[in-house]
Amino acid sequence: MTDLRKRLQISPDRIDAINKVLLDPEMRVMNDFFEVVAKYGTPEEINAKAQEARKMENLLAKVKETKPEYLRDLEWLTEQRDQGAFISVDAYRRKVMGDKAKETDFADDFAVTLEVSACQYFPYLITTAKRAIKEELLMPGRFIRVRQMKEQEEDGDLAAFAAAMQIVGASYVETLDTKGTDGSNIHLGGPETITGYFGGVGQPNDHALAWLDEYLYYYTEYGIKQVLNINPGTVFLGYMLHRLGVDIEFKISVYMGNDNPYAGLWTLLGAKLFAREDGTSPLIGFNWSNSINNETMEITAQFRKDWGFEDVVRFEHHIVETYKSIVIQPYNRRDELIEIADHVANISAKHEGGDPEIDQTREHPSDILDYFRDKEEVIASGDWDALALNFQDKIDSLNKTAWALTENGLSFVAATVHE
Repeated sequence: MTDLRKRLQISPDRIDAINKVLLDPEMRVMNDFFEVVAKYGTPEEINAKAQEARKMENLLAKVKETKPEYLRDLEWLTEQRDQGAFISVDAYRRKVMGDKAKETDFADDFAVTLEVSACQYFPYLITTAKRAIKEELLMPGRFIRVRQMKEQEEDGDLAAFAAAMQIVGASYVETLDTKGTDGSNIHLGGPETITGYFGGVGQPNDHALAWLDEYLYYYTEYGIKQVLNINPGTVFLGYMLHRLGVDIEFKISVYMGNDNPYAGLWTLLGAKLFAREDGTSPLIGFNWSNSINNETMEITAQFRKDWGFEDVVRFEHHIVETYKSIVIQPYNRRDELIEIADHVANISAKHEGGDPEIDQTREHPSDILDYFRDKEEVIASGDWDALALNFQDKIDSLNKTAWALTENGLSFVAATVHE
């Protein structure tokens, strides 16, 4: 077996062959990449633009231009944070465990990030904050968004949400419009072409470069740093952009279908190959397929740690899913999370739906297809309140997970307003 292992060793000349393609001034695939980047300047100039755009005063100026009424919400949110209106982690633990909380040595080294998806509209966030204060709930430490970028740029949500994330102290991910459902594959439509999706709705032909262009626009204009990534080509572009010096971060979507340790090995191998000299990678979120079990994460965690990525690459795992259009219900992985959360570090517990027994009772259960609807159509259909309720069901589910973790002496990462 030892001799067989040696056959897998990669010789330096293979690395030389890779570098030859990457550095060849006549290589079209590389030149097209550099051409898009050059539109925005050098990596240092690009990062400087993003840092400027991310400043609170500049985000608030954009809110004032597009949706000035949101300024009152942001001011209120800031006041609540500064006044310590949100329940603290210690107080939350006492709420769950009573006096036993003082004696419990919580597993902070294995803290689970509380994640919710998708927070489509800025008002959802404000409603959540008001509930969190009134009902002593936890605010998520991580928000995923799958709303049309241009739509939310025009109605003020984009800048307002970016500002709010700084106020509450949470990470967030935006989904670019060049995500494959934008008509990029002209041969795919609805259910009648469903088998075509098995090869991936994708970002065919020049759409990978369009994704890169779109990212650099929102990075430099709004300071948007983290985005969703669904395609091997755009994952590779993200690796290269980060290697150049642009501080992009991305999470790989569940739609990539990573469902076994070897898929994880291949993905992290690319991350290692293109990591910066300090060991960092733009891959900060790795969303597993819904079909994996705990053993898959345990096996993958071994080489994730060996490559120095344990604190870099978060395993993002769905605890609950939307009730419609994505998985067979009931789907609830909370018990499995409790089993793994004391020995696999850097896991994110993603809540994409309410608990199934709650979700199924709603007149409009949560539906993954709602993510792709225009805001005007949602309002015109009368579904706005239903979707808002769906989101609060997700917040309730997230808090049930936090409660279960706490009961078991496990730790979580919520928004920093709770610190």
